[in-house]
Amino acid sequence: MEFEIREVKNEESEISAVKEFLYGQIMIEYGIGPTPKFHYDIDGIRDYYILPENNSFFIALDGDKIVATAAIRAYDVDYDLFKGVYSKDDTASIWRLMVDEEYRRHGLARQLVNNMEEFAKNAGYDKIYLHTHRYLDAALPFWKSLGYEITIEEDDYDETTHMVKFLNQ
Repeated sequence: MEFEIREVKNEESEISAVKEFLYGQIMIEYGIGPTPKFHYDIDGIRDYYILPENNSFFIALDGDKIVATAAIRAYDVDYDLFKGVYSKDDTASIWRLMVDEEYRRHGLARQLVNNMEEFAKNAGYDKIYLHTHRYLDAALPFWKSLGYEITIEEDDYDETTHMVKFLNQ
């Protein structure tokens, strides 16, 4: 299969299609609909990913159909765990890596991460932070296979695992 991977255009129709894809995937994976507490960045894709210079949102297309997404932006989460460890100046963070179930196992997630890592290097970031959840069976093995290291595993309701990758090693 051949896929086109590119950055999302600042066009309302494309942004709407991305939101529709993401909310559909979130319903499938997590069983919840749009929730402002968790999905504020989706509602504000333009302001979080498209307009800021060192942020971006990537999509994978099969023809005209969005089949995967991934976003990268300056670190902006204020976790007490990481006070003074990460900053928006040296750390990017990965968000919204989603691949339609029918399109998994074709290397799309890996290609999207490669694109985001290149973007982050070119934007001057030293490292990339992400968090995932242990109940997502494939998540930890996938991220570890790409060189991301676990920094903290929380015992919270979401089984959150925080990870980092240093880009210049």
